[in-house]
Amino acid sequence: MMMNSTQVSYFVLSAYFDTRMLKYFIFLVLMCLYTVIIGCNVVLIVVICVNRSLHEPMYLFLCSLFVNELYGSTGLFPFLLIQILSDVHTVSAPLCFLQVFCIHSYVTVEFFNLAVMSYDRYVAICHPLRYNVLMSRRKLSGLIAASWLPPVLLVVIMISLSFSLQLCGNIINKVYCDNYSVVKLACSDTTVNNIYGLISTAFSVFVPVGFILYTYMRILKVCFSGSKQTRQKAVSTCTPHLASLLNFCVSCVFEIIQSRFQLSAAPPTLRIVLSLYFLTCQPLFNPLMYGLKLSKIRSMWRSLFPLK
Repeated sequence: MMMNSTQVSYFVLSAYFDTRMLKYFIFLVLMCLYTVIIGCNVVLIVVICVNRSLHEPMYLFLCSLFVNELYGSTGLFPFLLIQILSDVHTVSAPLCFLQVFCIHSYVTVEFFNLAVMSYDRYVAICHPLRYNVLMSRRKLSGLIAASWLPPVLLVVIMISLSFSLQLCGNIINKVYCDNYSVVKLACSDTTVNNIYGLISTAFSVFVPVGFILYTYMRILKVCFSGSKQTRQKAVSTCTPHLASLLNFCVSCVFEIIQSRFQLSAAPPTLRIVLSLYFLTCQPLFNPLMYGLKLSKIRSMWRSLFPLK
């Protein structure tokens, strides 16, 4: 008899394998990585919040980005650390769906944040004289809200559809819960889920990425026809953003490949690393990239932590 997903009390995460005493070393490495991620992002959030000179749209958008990095990594690492030390790799259904919500909303918010940041760079470079008018406090608040609220709504609808499915099993072949793995367990019709998945993917990934590409086409057009100073400004402020976008897109492609295709020939460790790349590398990559590349953040960092 098919049972509703609300009647599944737990899921089994089958991607974990016995590492014997090595699990303590893996735990320590991941704990250190999580600590560094928390430290880097929190320090930059504090630097931006306490310095009024950084209360500009670009830095407030960065603050939103760093908050999302904390949110996404926290949706994974505590769960992952517990599972590594556990002998039985099971997760309760409510906790599994909570992790699905955290991870999918993190990804969607990340793309929306990057799109909003690209709009800010477009206005600053292509319309510098109207920047303060086009990026007013009211519009700034609206853009930050728009980078969080629609993604959360998209994911809530997605989880509601998945939660109502009838499941024929409870084994997830990953080290964490994700929506696609849950939907694959369904023995009821998943047509609505698949259609909504395509629509939400288009809206949460292709629309923001397409918008980013459009803004950079306009920025490049201005750079090629502008002065050397304009080009230098564009390079200094746009390079971290483009690097962040490229890194996140590549990491998402890794996740899609290992989720959608059978990689049975690949070593289990490689499959796990590929599936975790977008949740471990991006939260560390962004604060390091922006902290090192943006001169105002570097100078504020030095004033807070002077080298003796």
